[in-house]
Amino acid sequence: MQVIIAGSPGEVASLAADRIERLLARHKAAVLGLATGSTPIALYQELIARYHRNQLSFREVTTFNLDEYVGLAPEHPQSYRTFMQRQLFDRIDIDPRNTHIPNGQHCPTEEAAAYETRIRSLGGIDLQVLGLGRNGHIGFNEPCSSLHSRTRIKTLAEATVRDNSRFFEPGEFMPKLAITMGIATILEARQILLLATGSAKAEAVRTMVEGPLSASCPASALQQHPNTLVIVDSEAGSQLSQCEYHRRVKIETDRLMDAERSRP
Repeated sequence: MQVIIAGSPGEVASLAADRIERLLARHKAAVLGLATGSTPIALYQELIARYHRNQLSFREVTTFNLDEYVGLAPEHPQSYRTFMQRQLFDRIDIDPRNTHIPNGQHCPTEEAAAYETRIRSLGGIDLQVLGLGRNGHIGFNEPCSSLHSRTRIKTLAEATVRDNSRFFEPGEFMPKLAITMGIATILEARQILLLATGSAKAEAVRTMVEGPLSASCPASALQQHPNTLVIVDSEAGSQLSQCEYHRRVKIETDRLMDAERSRP
């Protein structure tokens, strides 16, 4: 696990977009795993800007989102399908047929199994984007989720329901269940890119990076992945005990990559 401590949320988004741009430069038909929530929005805005500058094309890209609420139609204003259309898909050149999000109105158990099959049929995910919940969840894998879990139905923790309630009108149906990729599914991605910003995520970042591998912090499972990049801003990284070391790692890694790119 490499940790980069960026100076601002904008730099977090830019560094994450750099990683995706490098992947698409060598693999135009990459399979991307995408996340919803407030943190990835700045990344999606940066990708859209690069698309409009002709730096990126998503014409051959396939995407799989992490999760979707159970009980919301895809066209519901608060569904993750609507979120992704609004924040990214409608603003780039991706083929709509190549964008996959669980359908929360289908039989959830059957939909979860079918989603796993679709991911495998396309050879798996090349790069998975993740956010981080304040309680350490990734996707909707709440604390105490099995580290060997696959795509399935999860009951949302009360803290998650409270955090997400701001997106719903008073009295509006608020889902308590979701279909989510499991932790084992996430760990099968060839690269993982986790983003976190703001002081509210600082404790979760510290526990994920420096704490024990534990189901009480699902994101700690990323310690087992051979190619995970964690990009946080200074506030989200404020509780890390090895900040100077993480900065040194970035400097030396950048030097190594520059040297490799300059070789004939």
